[in-house]
Amino acid sequence: MKRREFIAFAGAAAVARSFLWPLAAHAQATGSVRKVGVLLSGVESDPDSQVRIAAFRRGFADLGWKEGDNAQIEYRWSAGKSDLIRQYAEELVALKPDVILANSTPVIAMLKSMTNSIPIVFALATDPVGLGHVQSLSRPGGNITGFTFIDPALIGKWIGFLKEIIPNMGRAGLLFNPGTTPFYPGWIREIEAAHLNGTTELVAMPVGSDAAMEAAIAALAQKPGSCLMIGPDPFNVVRIKAIAQLAAQNRLPAISVYRPFAVEGGLMAYGPDTADIFRRSAGYVDRILRGASPADLPVQQPDKFEFVINLKAAKALGLTVPATQLATADEVIE
Repeated sequence: MKRREFIAFAGAAAVARSFLWPLAAHAQATGSVRKVGVLLSGVESDPDSQVRIAAFRRGFADLGWKEGDNAQIEYRWSAGKSDLIRQYAEELVALKPDVILANSTPVIAMLKSMTNSIPIVFALATDPVGLGHVQSLSRPGGNITGFTFIDPALIGKWIGFLKEIIPNMGRAGLLFNPGTTPFYPGWIREIEAAHLNGTTELVAMPVGSDAAMEAAIAALAQKPGSCLMIGPDPFNVVRIKAIAQLAAQNRLPAISVYRPFAVEGGLMAYGPDTADIFRRSAGYVDRILRGASPADLPVQQPDKFEFVINLKAAKALGLTVPATQLATADEVIE
């Protein structure tokens, strides 16, 4: 190529580069922002909900993601309502995010019915294999994986904690909404078959409204030697303060998987550290954003638990908490 032709070619190339570079830079910037959907079962203003989502945000930030910079996060709070779960699930799926963080079993079920392509990481799921959300814990398959919450053995643990305080306990009622937690009847049969409840009668307490809940708790309290158990359920979590108050009014010893239950005046709380689960879920969201497939990420189970005792509630019920139990508690409310 002659010198004059080379200079003309180089000049044209420079002009082309000056025109194309802003477009390429814009495309690169746009592609670098990853979109994450988050659908939660609780109420945004609830203190425990804030603790959980703050843990996720910290875990996500620690992995190099900054909201408004290289990550866009769309949050939705369903307040334990089935209609809002459906509405917000539809909204998030329509946004076509790179991954969705799903909190609670009803949320996971709804999202599964709507997409088999968008990766989903669940936090606080119950019985994902039994409900068909994943193929197995070690090899989930499909587009869903995440972190579980409780299993039937934990219910046996609750009964054991209650019996340490009330040796003559003869009955334990399990409060749940069958519309949002379809797994409990099967669990009760499994617990009874395995004799995890020992000599204690395990009673199913299915409720679907505030009035039904109040009536069921009052009826249980009329039977001597009865206690109440409150497991994971969107219906329960948004009413946890009211349930604690009802247990106190009916002089009913009770234990819940949720720490706020004991904080609000319930006798005990024992369950997985939910903030830790949300923090760990950020790691799976990060791995999927960096190219991992949810089908290859094993479902993980809780490895940190919290035990909270409310001594004020025990005193009001006329109960004495054994020193050995106090020694094992992570928190004692006086």
